[in-house]
Amino acid sequence: MTLVLKSPDFAHQGEIPKVFTCDGNDSSPALNWSGLPQRTRSLVLIVDDPDAPDPAKPKMTWVHWLLYNMPPTATELPQAVTAGNLPEGTQQGKNDWKQTGYRGPCPPVGRHRYFHKLYALDIELPDLHHPDKAKLEAAMVGHIVGHAELIGTYQR
Repeated sequence: MTLVLKSPDFAHQGEIPKVFTCDGNDSSPALNWSGLPQRTRSLVLIVDDPDAPDPAKPKMTWVHWLLYNMPPTATELPQAVTAGNLPEGTQQGKNDWKQTGYRGPCPPVGRHRYFHKLYALDIELPDLHHPDKAKLEAAMVGHIVGHAELIGTYQR
């Protein structure tokens, strides 16, 4: 089986509804997945925007959400998920606002792409103490056994 990541709230390459952005409630969309590789011990979710600040001249990738050590028994994240209702054992990293938790699209100019990347790992990571994306990705090296991607777009 192939690892698949979907959302009932937007289609792959489709528009992310305003409610999930800074122009709405800034709440996370629902996500669900299937097809985990048999050796999966934990899951990582990275949501980022490679078009910051301007898609015509991107200068950086802006990180919106980091979750790690989600258990392989988890198959979804509900809409507007909070720290209190994340799957048991899930840990959070810091986004580029230097906070944990989801922060939605808020592009200053143009239509941006938001990559929701789910990784299946063959280990459970140690407590990384609210890592940034670089530290989380470094810890994942050599342990990725599956990957799925869901891209949404948004323009203000």
